[in-house]
Amino acid sequence: MPKSTETRGPVWLAAAALLATLTGCSKAVVLNPAGDVAAQSGDLVVTATLLMLIIIVPVILLTLLFAWKYRQTNAEAEYDPEWHHSTALELVIWSVPLIIIIALGALTWISTHKLDPYRPLDRISASKPLDPNVKPLEVQVVALDWKWMFIYPEQGIATVNELAAPVDRPIRFKLTASHTMSAFYVPDLAGMIYAMPGMQTELNAVINQEGVFKGLNSHYSGAGFSGMTFKFHGLSNEGFDAWVQKAKDEGQELNRVSYLDLVKPSERHPVTRFSPVQEGLYDRVLNMCVEEGKMCMHHMMAIDAAGGAAYMKKVGLNLPDDVCSVENADRVVALLDQRDSQGAVAQQ
Repeated sequence: MPKSTETRGPVWLAAAALLATLTGCSKAVVLNPAGDVAAQSGDLVVTATLLMLIIIVPVILLTLLFAWKYRQTNAEAEYDPEWHHSTALELVIWSVPLIIIIALGALTWISTHKLDPYRPLDRISASKPLDPNVKPLEVQVVALDWKWMFIYPEQGIATVNELAAPVDRPIRFKLTASHTMSAFYVPDLAGMIYAMPGMQTELNAVINQEGVFKGLNSHYSGAGFSGMTFKFHGLSNEGFDAWVQKAKDEGQELNRVSYLDLVKPSERHPVTRFSPVQEGLYDRVLNMCVEEGKMCMHHMMAIDAAGGAAYMKKVGLNLPDDVCSVENADRVVALLDQRDSQGAVAQQ
């Protein structure tokens, strides 16, 4: 028995209305961000899309035109079974896509270098040049399980799951992770950048509007991934100073002991503030040697670069095969520090 089609009209209208309402649930942050770096990335997406539409739109229109013109019922359509070649048509078919590919390649190459996250900013916005006397705000980011820790070395504070920066001031992020690889992403600020244990990545960005913006981990990292979010506050200079002072007034000390307690896995961790912050803590996190007596990675790599066990024997430090043990780490580090200090004196 044939199915009734009487309700199809209302169903399609309801679906269209629902789709229209859903479009208002998002402000299309990627194409309308509050930061200049993200805005340039959004412009690149729009430009590349428009270039590709130069090919896509005519192809779709011509497909529909040909299907309509050469339909079976159109007896007036010209039919030439012997036609096989047109030089003019071949030139159009191949030259236009080739030009678009060249344009896309040039645009991508230039933009990739210009928007390199390691590259210092050369402007604040399209209408505001960069003041060479302005010092970038340094923020050290550590991705924990499952929360974000932000250290402000210049201000002497640290926060968990809350980030803030003054409007129109360059920000230089240095990122690492404790255990699991994560991806730091504030859509209004810039593109995502990975944070990996034992490695450091960098991101240069700027926020151009005051407001509260969403930050998240855009790379799956385990059970607490969905709650690994934070708020990024774009503030005036006075507002940022007040935010820093609040952290100093309310915060507890962040040192190696409190960090080892903080690094334990937790989900949907509340905003926490710390002040003061132990000097060199981020470097110990980066080099995976926060624990007392553990050799840092940069010391280990310095030994390998100098010749490994042969170097240790040459300088008179005879150790067991496992030179990276807790028992002998302090002796090795002391030797390396002594070598570095002697080298510095010799250069002077």
